[in-house]
Amino acid sequence: MKLVDLKREYGKLQNIYGAKELDSIYNGGCTQNPNICFVFMNPTGRNVASNKSWKGRKSPWLGTKNIWKLFYNVNLLDKNIYEQIQMKKPKDWNYEFSDLVYKNIESKKIFITNLGKCTQIDARPLSDKVLSKYLKLLLKEIELINPKLIITFGNQVSSILLNKKISVSNNRKKYHNINISNKSYKVYPVYYPVGNGIFNIDKSIEDIKWIMKHEL
Repeated sequence: MKLVDLKREYGKLQNIYGAKELDSIYNGGCTQNPNICFVFMNPTGRNVASNKSWKGRKSPWLGTKNIWKLFYNVNLLDKNIYEQIQMKKPKDWNYEFSDLVYKNIESKKIFITNLGKCTQIDARPLSDKVLSKYLKLLLKEIELINPKLIITFGNQVSSILLNKKISVSNNRKKYHNINISNKSYKVYPVYYPVGNGIFNIDKSIEDIKWIMKHEL
């Protein structure tokens, strides 16, 4: 099985749990033994690639700005790319620039994905029940790319992946082990850094820098 084989399943779940007029958003970056797999919550219609007319890559955060501040500040995005992102409006993102951004992400040996691939019109919260429908597929995704470690954003995503109640505030710079297909991976929960969690972005940056220093 390859990552592309999962898209059909994501499409089925989009029709059930996502906005019918939008496409699922999948993943992007280094797909072979990345240093870090970053796991976010779920995409929204702010991602320009969620539009059904978009024929390019369907990767996280295309057409947005705030999250790239985090990747730039932890040295996982080059300055010239970051500056271009900050100058662009969503409509200015095209296939070529989106590929350029993710080529840079790939060069940093990181992989970006969401637990839930069901794109919503807005940033409405999803229930544990809905996000859990994607857990088996995320585990397969992790197995296929085989990262050195995993960083999960927020209490909800961390709790669902680890199958136990996780409070990021009590787990800063602490890892938990998860076994996938007889292999153990370290999972570090960190604060969700955008949307309602934007006030925690500095804590997220601090913790990711610490994790990278001690793990890579």
